[in-house]
Amino acid sequence: LGELELFRGYLLLLDQLLAQAPRGVRPMLGKIEVLLEKMTLGGLRRWASWGISAYRSDFAAQVEFFGLNTPQSLAVLQQERRGVLFIDVQRRLIMYLRALWGRDFFLRPTSGDYETREGYQPYIENYFIHVPDAYDDVENARGGKTAALELYRAAAAHAAAHVVFSRYDPRFELAKPLQRLWIGILEDARVEHLAIQKFPGLFPLWQHLGRLPACVEQAAEPETVAIMDRISLALLDADYADPHPFVAKAREAFIRVLAAEEDVYDVLMAAAEKLAEECEKSSWNYSVQKDQSESPYRDDNRYLWTAPATDWSGDPLSGGQAQVHKYVSIMEMINAVDVETAGDDAQEVWVLATEFYDDDGLTFNEKEGKTPVSQPVNYSEWDYQTQLERPLWVTVYEKHPKMGDPSEINTMLEQQKPLVQRLRKLIEAVQPQGVVRTRKVEDGDEIDINAAILAMTDIRMGQQPDPRIGIRTRLNIRDLSVMLLVDLSESTNDLLRTRSEGDVSVLHLAREATALLAEALERIGDPYMLCGFDSNGRHDVEFYKFKDFDAPYDDKVKGRLAGMTGQLSTRMGAALRHAGHLLDQRASQKKLILLLTDGEPADNDVRDPQYLRFDTKKAVEELNRKGIRTFCLSLDPYADEYVSRIFGQRNYLVLDHVDKLPEKLPQLYISMTK
Repeated sequence: LGELELFRGYLLLLDQLLAQAPRGVRPMLGKIEVLLEKMTLGGLRRWASWGISAYRSDFAAQVEFFGLNTPQSLAVLQQERRGVLFIDVQRRLIMYLRALWGRDFFLRPTSGDYETREGYQPYIENYFIHVPDAYDDVENARGGKTAALELYRAAAAHAAAHVVFSRYDPRFELAKPLQRLWIGILEDARVEHLAIQKFPGLFPLWQHLGRLPACVEQAAEPETVAIMDRISLALLDADYADPHPFVAKAREAFIRVLAAEEDVYDVLMAAAEKLAEECEKSSWNYSVQKDQSESPYRDDNRYLWTAPATDWSGDPLSGGQAQVHKYVSIMEMINAVDVETAGDDAQEVWVLATEFYDDDGLTFNEKEGKTPVSQPVNYSEWDYQTQLERPLWVTVYEKHPKMGDPSEINTMLEQQKPLVQRLRKLIEAVQPQGVVRTRKVEDGDEIDINAAILAMTDIRMGQQPDPRIGIRTRLNIRDLSVMLLVDLSESTNDLLRTRSEGDVSVLHLAREATALLAEALERIGDPYMLCGFDSNGRHDVEFYKFKDFDAPYDDKVKGRLAGMTGQLSTRMGAALRHAGHLLDQRASQKKLILLLTDGEPADNDVRDPQYLRFDTKKAVEELNRKGIRTFCLSLDPYADEYVSRIFGQRNYLVLDHVDKLPEKLPQLYISMTK
């Protein structure tokens, strides 16, 4: 069904069946997939109503009819069968409009094939374009057919042109019915004219549908509907000839509307009023209810004279009202809160600055709370087969990491005390900060007296003097920001047999290496950030911050490192783009991302192993253009096959002995940043 309102209509149909033909509910639900593949909701309702009226008192026949076991049931099904369902072409229509206008449009199906004609005509309401949930192929006067998909495209393109070019005007809302008729005709023609100027290929699509029999019939005394559709066709197609006097008058008015430079709606309103007066003088019989346009693709223009809901603050994707977060005091929370454990659909959520305890001593967050998740961040992804970016293809969520016991990290550091002492000596040898004086240079800032005396001595003795008698003074500052990005996929839970500790997981070694690197960075003084990532398809890439740049390295950070878990997959390109986005906000001169992984890029919704490799390579190239260096430390023994192509010849290291990871990672960083 693809829409909340249609699903509610489906539930109402089931409720009607339970009341009038209960024996047919179970067999119908057993065939519901077949029924909904061939019929719209309206068709299903009429098919069910036929069975109810025919076999109201025959329970056995109800079972046979609703189970599609009788010729009558199949005949009615064939009669109600529709051509193309909206749910089958929705994605194509959305991409079609995005390709035209470079922006997103929201499409919804509307079920219009009940007893009335309401819903057959598209309309625009609350940011959504509503189109019928099914279209049949349309026959023309020459015996040919227009495909239902073309009809969907024409309807969607016309409504999108209204969203782009039209706007609400209060004068339209106060206009008389006959004036509204002309406002709609002129505005439809105006937006189509502007759209065709940008995309000429839309003209044959709309022109072909405008020449349907109901639109071009020129009888001696045509009905009002036929005249309206002929005028619409004449304004769209300049080559269309029509002897009716109102066609010429409408064309003259439309030329004035197109020539308007400032407020086009002033000219359009004046033209509509004048044409409406001419119609009244000609004794037009126009009824809003009866005289509806026969154009199969144009909307009902309610978008023009319905004031937008200024207080409508809902989510356009869900169609619901926005959830309000209200910050309250402890007494308000105790005395006035309605439901402590309300779900995600609550209209209002109260937020307390401190923890709120229940009678058993546990907080409501511990009992019923959910882990807070940041707003989604979308990134593009590179498709190597088409050599194009897929815009806003991947969604990254920053999530709070689980807390562990910080004493585990302290115990590990105590066990690795010899290694910590060796790292301390390496850190002390790192290039110091401050003023550095370099001797024996030719073009220094000052003269080295001792070197100058030796040079003069050589000259007196007739020997070649050393020209390097200068001293250069420079300020040496380690202006560097670094981010450690750890792969937390399911494969990090694999056990490895090490020489010293027996069977340990890759995740355990990564945790030790991260803690040791953090200790080294704390001593060096470089600002750093510790992060991890995993993924569950392109819509859910999880990014964890264990330590931010400005946060202290304390027990809270150690607790997060102790709580590291391995799960899901490795969508590496999206994680690198998000890491680069965070690192790009730093003002440091040099920026470095250290990626620690145990395998190649992979995810559960990607079958082509080359796809994510090329996307990661593209992400590394994007970071390089931003001045961010990416270095990969891989624990995969077969990584040589792909890692050099992704990161470059000098930007990776494959560790042969994984148990040496806690020692190698800090040493690698120190050697890279000397």
